[in-house]
Amino acid sequence: MVFFRSVSLISRLRSRAVQQSNLSNSVRWIQMQSSSDLGSETAVDLHSQLKELIPEQQERLKKLKQEHGKVQLGNITVDMVLGGMRGMTGLLWETSLLDPDEGIRFRGLSIPECQKLLPGAKPGGEPLPEGLLWLLLTGKAPSKEQVVSLSKELRDRATVPDYVFKAIDALPVTAHPMTQFASGVMALQVQSEFQKAYEKGIPKSKYWEPTYEDSLNLIARVPLVASYVYRRIYKGGKFIPMHETLDYGANFSHMLGFDSPQMQELMRLYVTIHSDHEGGNVSAHTGHLVASALSDPYLSFAAALNGLAGPLHGLANQEVLLWIKSVVEECGENITAEQLKEYVWKTLKSGKVVPGFGHGVLRKTDPRYTCQREFALKHLPDDPLFQLVSKLYEVVPPILTELGKVKNPWPNVDAHSGVLLNYYGLTEARYFTVLFGVSRSIGICSQLIWDRALGLALERPKSVTMEWLENHCKKAASF
Repeated sequence: MVFFRSVSLISRLRSRAVQQSNLSNSVRWIQMQSSSDLGSETAVDLHSQLKELIPEQQERLKKLKQEHGKVQLGNITVDMVLGGMRGMTGLLWETSLLDPDEGIRFRGLSIPECQKLLPGAKPGGEPLPEGLLWLLLTGKAPSKEQVVSLSKELRDRATVPDYVFKAIDALPVTAHPMTQFASGVMALQVQSEFQKAYEKGIPKSKYWEPTYEDSLNLIARVPLVASYVYRRIYKGGKFIPMHETLDYGANFSHMLGFDSPQMQELMRLYVTIHSDHEGGNVSAHTGHLVASALSDPYLSFAAALNGLAGPLHGLANQEVLLWIKSVVEECGENITAEQLKEYVWKTLKSGKVVPGFGHGVLRKTDPRYTCQREFALKHLPDDPLFQLVSKLYEVVPPILTELGKVKNPWPNVDAHSGVLLNYYGLTEARYFTVLFGVSRSIGICSQLIWDRALGLALERPKSVTMEWLENHCKKAASF
């Protein structure tokens, strides 16, 4: 039994949260195939499949290091060192790969392919996040039966102790939602199975097993913590318990207070496409870095959330909707293309950026933007804010190209998500990054399990001073 607590009242609420394609141009460490095609001997639960997969991947990594450990991957320039290590290849991340032109691929599958291959709640519906979790961990597209089983397992794991809510309640209700969310995740750490196992003594080869337990528990529980924060801040502390049969995305929507079938579909899509984006982004890299010190998944993910909360990363999705609303406030909903161009130039000339456009890696329109646009065209084509987003798609890229300082003038995932959420009633932009955080738990925790299984090393890159760089460049110039 779990207790949800408001500032003035303890409400007893039972709490649980929900839960082959051959691609010639894709590089994958495991051949993609539907788990339903594997035969009865291997068509088992997620944990058992991992126990089968891990030894062969351990041997693969060992062979790669022995035979090719000295192969050079490229040259490091001073620009890379001064530019935040941009473009350096220096991190193993198995669960997804980001191509500058194609966008994200989850275990080799593009977003449209995931939408086609991963089971949905209904025929032709958006993919269930549980299916993506299975894909990220095993490299195989699961059957509907396996996804339903995993969804039930996540619901069974989703119990949050009362002290977690007390920790959140200790903060002012005015604290940023990400501050409250990260504090709740830190409080969950008390139950870490990895920490307990490490303190008792566990062979390194077994690290992945308590990490798996922590990771699935964390993935299962963060929607409860996140929805608690939302209802605490915006709904007067009137909390909604988990539904006993809904899937992960639909249950999250339900606990937030949104039960329309379309909003549930949107949440399934949102969680799926925001789950992982290769290892170099701030939140993913932070989670990996902290975990490389053998910090447990709760500590690692809480650190990742603090990176996600930065304006140049996850916080950008709240900035987009606020900026779009500022356009409407000043120019009205029926703004013309010329008026919009003027407003964009006004924003740029004031020293600000147009939020939602550009990306550190991508050089084309973000596929995550495209699938959200398709969702909007299907479900809300006449929404004024969606129509404004469509106009921005036509107006902003040429302006940024003319400006000449932007490598990628195209919209990214943040350019669209806020408008969709706003349409279905989730209008509180300050909360949007928490949704991003819940989603990102799936990708970060999946990779963390593999970090432990493969025995990846403590991350410790070399740093240098400006004087070292200056002297090095002088020596290089003299040759």
